[in-house]
Amino acid sequence: MSYLVLARKWRPKDFSDTVGQEHVLKALMNALNTGRLHHAYLFTGTRGVGKTTIARILAKALNCETGVSAEPCGECSACREIDEGRFIDLIEVDAASRTKVEDTRDLLDNVQYAAARGRYKVYLIDEVHMLSKNSFNALLKTLEEPPEHVKFLLATTDPKKIPATVLSRCLQFNLKRMTPRLITDRLTYICGAEDIDFEPAALALLARAADGSMRDALSLLDQAIAYCGGKIEAAPTATMLGTIDRDHVMRLMKLLAAGDARGIIDAIREIDEQFPDYSQLLDDVARDLQRIAVYQVVGTCDTDDELSEKEIAELAEEIPTADVQLFYQVAIMGRRDLHLAPDPRSGAEMTMLRMLAFKPAAVETGGSTAGGAATASAGPKTEAPAAKVVQTLSAATQVESRLWSDPDWNQLVSDLRLSGAVRLLASNCAYLRRESNTVYLGLDPRSESMLTKQRKDTIAKCLSRHYGEKLVVDITMASVAEETPIQQETRMADERLEEARQTLEADPNVQKLKSMFGAELKTDTIEIISGDEG
Repeated sequence: MSYLVLARKWRPKDFSDTVGQEHVLKALMNALNTGRLHHAYLFTGTRGVGKTTIARILAKALNCETGVSAEPCGECSACREIDEGRFIDLIEVDAASRTKVEDTRDLLDNVQYAAARGRYKVYLIDEVHMLSKNSFNALLKTLEEPPEHVKFLLATTDPKKIPATVLSRCLQFNLKRMTPRLITDRLTYICGAEDIDFEPAALALLARAADGSMRDALSLLDQAIAYCGGKIEAAPTATMLGTIDRDHVMRLMKLLAAGDARGIIDAIREIDEQFPDYSQLLDDVARDLQRIAVYQVVGTCDTDDELSEKEIAELAEEIPTADVQLFYQVAIMGRRDLHLAPDPRSGAEMTMLRMLAFKPAAVETGGSTAGGAATASAGPKTEAPAAKVVQTLSAATQVESRLWSDPDWNQLVSDLRLSGAVRLLASNCAYLRRESNTVYLGLDPRSESMLTKQRKDTIAKCLSRHYGEKLVVDITMASVAEETPIQQETRMADERLEEARQTLEADPNVQKLKSMFGAELKTDTIEIISGDEG
């Protein structure tokens, strides 16, 4: 017997065997069980997420000889013939190859006739967006007044190209891309059922390479079985896919955190010996940076592959928030422009070096001095100036160190030159007191989600630098009598708006317009164009 590829062998035969898309399956199963059936269904989503598979299962549920239900028997002649692709009342059409209006009219000529074998005559039109305008018009006439014995199941990867008149007559379901974790779990199950030895890291590589498509994942699994010659291992699978070993990517991330430009050049030289896909390398770097950014904001992240949250947490501590955002933007821009580089390797090198070259100054962000380290690693000519800057700042803070007095927190936040989310956190705090070397702040409870350890530590570093002594910050949820900088800014803005309203109300020209034309001043449209005074 000829070999049946995994993508076909493991195609789901019923709703219970379908992976993911629970939001679609629940709606269809409820409709089948209650008899509330629409005449036209539109399934949208990227390739390989289950559009035509779910449509075929729906056709089976509609025509199963045991009755219409969400659980077709799979044993009757109708179910078997639909599984084998030879059921006479399931008319499958590839719209990409039948775009002419004559093709559509020929297809719909027999719509008025009852089903030959089944309960319903089902038209499954794949890539329906490829139909011509005239073909859509021909289809629309049938969708407007469809016979009771006809059901239309439409599938497309590009619903924006479907006329609104057609969309409005369909029940639309948007299928989601499969997550790497979901694909990995399915591949693990299939390998167990097929008695195939594998390394979990290898399946994780296949899941990421599938890019959200279960069908692509199964095709890649077939390829990996043939390539590895038995046990599916991570190293040969990575070679087959042209992906970069995760250890290399993690090494690059740590070098970025340290600002080690020379180390990055050496690492890419080693990676180049594996004949890598540099587009994929920059994708991996951007993916890790995105997860680091999420961790810095919410304190956790769903890594969805073999990269552990512990590794993400360590990098989130080492790389300042502003740097993560910059690195991510440079990575995706570098990937976009990679084809313009003299060669992929030099393009990847320049992208990584550009991240370090445009790092925000450490003294402004309150972050670490990684920027200085990056400059120092570039060579001896730049090391001395960087060292002098650090020594000068250190000396200045020691000279300017002064006795403590309770500060005007609103003014102090401005003096600390914080930025981004750190400044927003500090602006929602109010100064409470200082005990020993600990500064206590009260945070508006409504802004609790802004509080992370890294942001609190950044405020402490900036305070320590400002006062020339080691200080620790303790932030608790508290409603305090003192205004926070945000509250003060809001109050002052309200006062300026009220002052502007009173000024306009008293303006002779405004009063004249009111008197002559019965005009009304719309005070809610008044805006302060500039907050500058004087």
